[in-house]
Amino acid sequence: MLRVSRLASSVIPSATLAAAARAKQLQAQGIKIHDFSLGEPDFPTPTPIRESALKAIEGGKTKYTPASGTMDLRNAVANLYKGMGLGVAPDEVLISNGAKHSLHNAMAATLDPGDEVLIPTPYWVSYSDLVSMTGAVPVLLPTSLDEGFRLPAARLASAVTARTRMVLLNSPSNPTGAVYGRAELESIAKVVLDHDLSVISDEIYERLVYDGSESTCFATLYPDLPKRTITISGVSKTYSMTGWRIGWAVGPKPIIAAMGNIQSQETSCPSSVSQAAAVTAITMDQTCVEEMRKEFQARRDHVVARLNRMPGLRCPVPGGAFYAFFDVQGALGREIAGRKIATDQDFCDGALNEGHVCLVPGSAFGAPGHARLSFAAGLKELDLGLDALEAWLRS
Repeated sequence: MLRVSRLASSVIPSATLAAAARAKQLQAQGIKIHDFSLGEPDFPTPTPIRESALKAIEGGKTKYTPASGTMDLRNAVANLYKGMGLGVAPDEVLISNGAKHSLHNAMAATLDPGDEVLIPTPYWVSYSDLVSMTGAVPVLLPTSLDEGFRLPAARLASAVTARTRMVLLNSPSNPTGAVYGRAELESIAKVVLDHDLSVISDEIYERLVYDGSESTCFATLYPDLPKRTITISGVSKTYSMTGWRIGWAVGPKPIIAAMGNIQSQETSCPSSVSQAAAVTAITMDQTCVEEMRKEFQARRDHVVARLNRMPGLRCPVPGGAFYAFFDVQGALGREIAGRKIATDQDFCDGALNEGHVCLVPGSAFGAPGHARLSFAAGLKELDLGLDALEAWLRS
């Protein structure tokens, strides 16, 4: 008799995908929904990338590739990191089916049951489940809006136990947009080195930073960090290629080899056509990336200003990514449009069902009392949705 495994029963569905599914249900009923739930750039994939995919198809690049990715793409990624100051060989790069797959491979290759992984919160919804699926234990370390949602090194050090194996970092952050400064990361790196820990550094939003700041590749901070760090990134956010499913991991050769062995049994190889397109993305003129970044910054400024004028809301200015992560506690305890608002989930349910605006509750990211709005939408649509949200709040 078939039964659901304990592993499958323990996995919580993605909150962002669940929110988007609820929005689609209402849209199917003919209701106009302003959906700001998914972290997906609204820009089309740049023309040179699409053209290279067509060329790859016409050229017959539609067969299996090596399980760890084509040498062309692994070389392109290695050269990308050399430009950041991180010496990387192609056999220290693994190409996977998106950055989430890269994260899974990294954890499966390095964690054993009972190992503890320190995760600053708010955190991306998949981190804790990906850790738990290996039998390891996610240990959540809260941060607050008032400290910029960045974990102080001293708090990280105080959380280390004899079972602590790894730290999971994400800068720029989903859901908060927080960007750790170089000095902050150096302090965290010292804790890592002092306690003989390893690090997964999720840097998928590395090119989407604002106000003239730069994101820092964690593994470049000290000479001993590359041998204990797995850097995760990909093409989804930078090049608006979410559906192409290409991510990568950069790390020590033995770890990358182990991850490749796992991937060879899971998925064989990433899409050959998408890999060819990703080579073009990395190596082409990057003007389109800068144009997209500037547009996101303009949207950020507009959205944050509007949210902060709404009753009961408090929104910090994110330094990167494309999310506004705002405090809704000033709206809790109220009745809005006939609905009692006691939690952030109530807030998001009311915003969707009565206000027709789809947000993701902060509790899904380990931060109750907050909500996330993705500003990966045009200014016109953002304004329509913000108008609807404000009207609901004032009703």
